[in-house]
Amino acid sequence: MKAIPIRNINQAKEPATGRFSIRKVEDILKGEDMHHELHRHNFFFILIIESGEGIHEIDFVPYPVMANSVFLLRPGQVHKLFLNAGTTGYLMEFDHEFHHPKEQSAILRLRKASSKNFCQADETHFNRLITLTENIFEECTNKLSSYHDVIRASLEIFFIELVRQSSDPTGLQNNQSSYVQERFEEFTELLAKHIATQKQVSHYSGLMNLSSYQLNEISKTSVGKTASAMIDEYIVLEAKRYLLATPNQVKEIADQLGFEDPSYFIRFFKKHSGVSPDAFRKSLIKSYPTP
Repeated sequence: MKAIPIRNINQAKEPATGRFSIRKVEDILKGEDMHHELHRHNFFFILIIESGEGIHEIDFVPYPVMANSVFLLRPGQVHKLFLNAGTTGYLMEFDHEFHHPKEQSAILRLRKASSKNFCQADETHFNRLITLTENIFEECTNKLSSYHDVIRASLEIFFIELVRQSSDPTGLQNNQSSYVQERFEEFTELLAKHIATQKQVSHYSGLMNLSSYQLNEISKTSVGKTASAMIDEYIVLEAKRYLLATPNQVKEIADQLGFEDPSYFIRFFKKHSGVSPDAFRKSLIKSYPTP
């Protein structure tokens, strides 16, 4: 199986600023359909769709592309994208170096915004988002003094609007539910960082200064699953990403994910996904043949 490379932002890195790119979708399509096979990025990817149709599959979950929709991918996620000719909107890409909030509120906001890959915005919120995006595009095009700072500030407002759209529509979210959501998002972020070496609930609860019971209650309240189930799901997801993005043998992937016994890894993967790692990889080859 041919390895699917990790894609980089198609822009030269500038000193002390990192990488940022924004393009109009119609300029990318050039009047033709676009079909990108499954791949992964090492940067944030925000697709804002004004009009058009298609399918966007993110971490093996398909979402419809439609008007007034926003897709946000975190670094490391895998996706497959099909856009019909005539689709309009914007694509923004940036790395951690370009946008790395330091204030806790901004860190939580980015974490919350990027925890939801797909958002179907109402017209009012989408108009705000598209206006912000148009301003960012203008700043990036004109490159006036301190334009990077203006873009970063605009991104902060963009994330505020996106989080507002993703919040409880009743507006009744209280401090307790907000706390639970923030801690759950912190838990999922820690999973992304430590899953290859740590698979015990006690490790994550310790990092979060919680008891294992508290972390389980937060997880169950948020998604109806125990913290242990969340860990298992993330292991399987990361295994699928490796099976997709690398030609590595199953035993090598088992080692990368911290399994000393490859046979145990195979049993674990089959128990939680219904198929063996090899069978899953073969299904990918059939579904997404490499050109």
